[in-house]
Amino acid sequence: MRWWLVVACLWLTVVLVVTEAQTKTRHRHKRKNAADGRGRSRSGHSKSHKVRRVHGARIPLQTGDMQADTLFLESYKNFQDERFSYNVIPVPNDPSEPVKPLTPEEIQRILWREEEEHRELEERLRKRDEARKKRKKERKEQEEKQRKIVEEQRRMEEEELRRQLEKEEEEWRRKQEEDERRRQEEERRRQEEAKEKELKLEEERRQEENLREELLALVEEEDDKQEEEEEVWLRGDVFQMPTKDDEEPTEPVPIPGPPEVTGEEMKEMEVDAEEEGDEEEEREVVFENRGGLPPGCDISDVMVTCDNVKLTYFPPLSILELKSLSLEGNNITNIPAEAFNGIPNLEWINLKKNKLTSAGIDANAFKGLKTLRRLYLDGNLLETVPSNLPSTLQELKISENRLQRIHKNDFRDLGDLVILELEGNLLSESNVDPQGFSPLTQLSYLRLGRNHFRTVPQGLPGSLLELYLENNLIEEISETVFNQTHMLNVISLRHNRLDETKIAPLAWIQHRNIESIDLSHNDFYLVPSYLPKSLVHLVLVRNNIERIPGYVFAHMDPGLEYLYLSFNKLDGEGIEPESFFGAYHSMVELCLDHNQLESVPSGINEMTNLHFLRLNNNKIRSIPDESICDPGHSGDSTLAAVHLDYNYIDPLKISPTAFSCVRSSSSVVLKPQKTK
Repeated sequence: MRWWLVVACLWLTVVLVVTEAQTKTRHRHKRKNAADGRGRSRSGHSKSHKVRRVHGARIPLQTGDMQADTLFLESYKNFQDERFSYNVIPVPNDPSEPVKPLTPEEIQRILWREEEEHRELEERLRKRDEARKKRKKERKEQEEKQRKIVEEQRRMEEEELRRQLEKEEEEWRRKQEEDERRRQEEERRRQEEAKEKELKLEEERRQEENLREELLALVEEEDDKQEEEEEVWLRGDVFQMPTKDDEEPTEPVPIPGPPEVTGEEMKEMEVDAEEEGDEEEEREVVFENRGGLPPGCDISDVMVTCDNVKLTYFPPLSILELKSLSLEGNNITNIPAEAFNGIPNLEWINLKKNKLTSAGIDANAFKGLKTLRRLYLDGNLLETVPSNLPSTLQELKISENRLQRIHKNDFRDLGDLVILELEGNLLSESNVDPQGFSPLTQLSYLRLGRNHFRTVPQGLPGSLLELYLENNLIEEISETVFNQTHMLNVISLRHNRLDETKIAPLAWIQHRNIESIDLSHNDFYLVPSYLPKSLVHLVLVRNNIERIPGYVFAHMDPGLEYLYLSFNKLDGEGIEPESFFGAYHSMVELCLDHNQLESVPSGINEMTNLHFLRLNNNKIRSIPDESICDPGHSGDSTLAAVHLDYNYIDPLKISPTAFSCVRSSSSVVLKPQKTK
């Protein structure tokens, strides 16, 4: 359509130019126009020429003038189309009139004007396209914003629902425990009542026998009988033969009191009491006068607490028997060398949430504390670990500071340290010396969360039992990182950047003590292979898991017991018949809720030790008879709770035998369901 517009504009332009040129030429050269064959009309005026646009293959008009032809060619090249080229020829009204081609200047003007119009048209179209694209982009951004809002609302609803379900489940468990405890108490009471009845019957039989013996004795010797009866009563057999007077005693049996105290002993006791009272008064006076602490501090026999009283300096104390000192939540900026001279027997110091800096702590501030066991420095401004810490230290917390480096000798002489917490700092594998943890030969509990580690730090102590590295940037686990930690039992790697390809096959598969691993909130698409043989507890919540490979748990001994795969992307094709092979007799709790399952996964009915099963918030539409309960299984069932709510199940279409292996029908949660 665009080239027709160009043709029309060109034609009109040529007609106007030719008509004007002919009019001027007619008045000036009337005879010449007659000689050239330009006839005049009957009214004496020259006829108007028509302009014909000839389609050609880029062939210019031949004017006879070489220079004009050259100019025409050069001007015309700028306007050539990729598929078409045109020659402009004026068309006369009279076919017999000869055609005079336009001059190159005229054609050039026509072409320029047409090109200008063409550019204007293109510019309008371009602006229209840009406006359309802008509107499309704004609409797309609005849709994306709306989608995010909807997703956030759905996430909050799911989180609220999850908390509610957990609360309901906890209440249900508590109720079950209370019912079980009540049942056991009732059973025990029944047994006790039965035993009491048997004892009463036995007593009655004994009484009858005694009465019979007494009657026989009365017949033989009445006098001796009386003496024998008194002796029997004195031997403590009163509960065997109670009398009417003994059944309802008028006075309670007196409780034996303490032995009598002589006068001298009483005087000694009074003197001791007075001395103790004097000592307590002296102790209270000493505590009230020591330290000059500001109002708000609590002082007891072995502990001083000055939390959140706006202290700006370390208080001077002189209490030799003091064991614990808490100065949390103040504005203390430094600790001088003589700070603990008057309290050398401290065992616990709490300096959390102050404004301590590494430069503000004297190098010998803690050196004189020979009995210190616990030191808390969380929430300060420390950039390095304080020096010369006591060798008796067993627990050290320096979380939420600005630690930028762990040197080789930072933990020197801390061989008794058991717990070390360094969370919320600026540590990474590049600024932690591989030999930094080597002096900690007794360390069992290490927390390094909320730092900047990209790999698990090297040189972990061999005594380590629990390692927490959550909220870091860990992307891989090498083969050698756990070679020395043979005692490791618990590993937390949640909120990192791991996936199934970044864990080395020999990283931990040979470990015999690792029982719990938390890999939630990572980037796994598959349940990772080569997990530890001893694994019992595996958490993979909030990943992108789409498949559980077959035999992935087959190598575990004694077998996986707790598997949490909630909030992933599992569907019917992602779980194979062999996915749970190796865990059929060990699995106790299985959570597959908040996935995309359309049916109950195969293999669940073979789990003979399963207690809790969560399949809620999926796309399940039916429950076949043998999908959860195996009719061929003999023995007592262990399944205590099944969650199938928020699916697409019609409860009226479920077979009565579908949940035959569940201990109680009230333990099967089917409501509410999603609408179709």
